[in-house]
Formats: sequence, C-alpha cells, structure tokens
Amino acid sequence: MKNIRKFVRTLLANPFLTQSPKMSALARDSLSAADPIKGDRKPPTLADYAGLDHPPRATDLANSNKEDIGAVKSMSIKVEDGQDGTVPGFLHIPATAPKPHHGHAAILLSGAGGGVVGPSSMYLSMADKIASLRNGIHVLRLDYRYPARNKYCIRDVLAAMDHLEETYSINKFILVGWSFGGAPVFTVGGSDRRVIGCATVASQTAETDGVRNLAPRPVLLLHGKADKTLSPSCSERLYAMYGSKGDRRIHLFDGDDHALTRSALRAEEMLTDFIMGCAGTKVAKDEQEKIVQKELVGSEKRVELMKKGGDLRGEERIE
Repeated sequence: MKNIRKFVRTLLANPFLTQSPKMSALARDSLSAADPIKGDRKPPTLADYAGLDHPPRATDLANSNKEDIGAVKSMSIKVEDGQDGTVPGFLHIPATAPKPHHGHAAILLSGAGGGVVGPSSMYLSMADKIASLRNGIHVLRLDYRYPARNKYCIRDVLAAMDHLEETYSINKFILVGWSFGGAPVFTVGGSDRRVIGCATVASQTAETDGVRNLAPRPVLLLHGKADKTLSPSCSERLYAMYGSKGDRRIHLFDGDDHALTRSALRAEEMLTDFIMGCAGTKVAKDEQEKIVQKELVGSEKRVELMKKGGDLRGEERIE
C-alpha cells in the first residue's frame, strides 16, 4: 500500500498531470503561483495562528447544545518531499463517544494565501459545529506550506490523510476547498479512493482535471454570481467536467462575492449537510436549529479573522 501511495505522489507531483493546457488559456481561471519558491520564504507555523482554535461565539454553541463542543488539537504534520517540512493544522475532535462513522473526516483547505479560517471564516465555524453534532466527525482545518503551488499543496493533503489514518484509523475523507483550494481538492480527490466527496467555494478551474474522475462520488460547487476574482463560470465549467453520471450539485449565490460574505451562514449550512451526508448520516432537525444555524462568527468579524488566519495573503481577495 505504501508503494502504491508513493507512486501516486510521484504522478501528482508532475505539473503536466495537474494542469490542463486548455484551461490555462482561459481568462482568470486560476490563482496558482507561477513564480518559483523563494529561498527566504518560510512556511507558516502554529505560532502564526494563536487564538484561532475556536470561533468567537463558541460558548453560545456549548450553551445551546448543553454538551461539550469538542476538543481542538493543534498539530504540525510532517511532509516528506523535495521541500521536506511540516504543515500546520487544527483538528476538531468530536465531543461524542466513538462510533462507526468516526472513520470519516473532513479536511478544509483555503485559497492562494493559505490560512486556517476559510472564506468568511466559515471553516472556523463549521469545524466546531460538525464536531458538536451527536454523529459528529473529525474536521481538520489544514494550511499549506507553500500556498498556490499545487505540486506541494497536494503533498500536504496526502500527508494529512496518512497521518489521520495512522493516528485515528480514519480512512474516508471529504475534501473542501476555497478558490485555489479547488486544485488540491480535485487533484487528490480524483486519484485517491479514500476521498468519498469533494466540495468547493468559488473554485478555480486550472489544475482541476481530477474532477473528471470523481463520479459517482458526490461533488458540491458553491459560487457567488458577483465574484470578481474568479468568475462563477469556473464552477459551471467544473460542473460540466464532472459529467452526468454521479451526484453533482451547484449553487450560485445572487449578488455575492468571492468569499460569500453575504451568504456565509447559508453556505455553512449547505457544506455541513453535504459533509455529513457523505459520512452517511443526516443532521437531525433539532441540531439544525441549535447548532448548524447558529452564527458563531458575527458578520463584523468574518473578514477580520480571515486576515488574522492568513487567508487573505498573496493573491486572495474578498471581491
């Protein structure tokens, strides 16, 4: 098994297999970096993200749920490749006792700037919510060592999957990505059968050919119609690339931007329902009201926390 995974990593590291020449010719379909990694560029560490374990209103969730919201374990995951190092992340561990579906985990990936809170800080909120459900699963908010460089980002994702499998016996994964994050999501999802579902928010189309190999595994595509960073036509193209022989869903939000700032809570609900559906369980009605529909990050804090969480570095934008 390890030899097979090593072979897959070698294939994925080939840029000619992760980027379509046809797609690279499209206008504004990508936030992938074209410049080489600079020698003085140091990957982020956990110290860069102090105070971002839980969303600001996590205690509201605990009070309404009358249960623990679950623990958050900060971790530095070792990655072995040409740029050996570690990638930081925050693992939200379910508050409930272990159950069969705890063999599932969601991995949440940000965009071209990296980061750990996601578009409009949705990841910070969703992770606590999913871990608080009665049938909750593990959720990993994962950064990148070298954001916007898919060759290295896919290694980060694979290293995280291997770590969760070896440490927590998790072998089924749902991948979620924002913007550039669609590249590692669909590259890994299209080649690794441990991935059982993929979702994206405002994804690019460059380096996403793996979406063609996902069916019949489910895919959810969310995008703002007023996105000025990556056109909603990117998600429409991904929808077509996926094909008609599986479970594909797309939702375009009227008047919303690249980070879905106007529809963040609704997007959280849709992503949470999708993730839990992939894990084989449905969110109960009472939990929808008490947990999923709770706004754990106020609208006035969503962009501020994105800046603190590193999600707006580099080429990433709100608009």
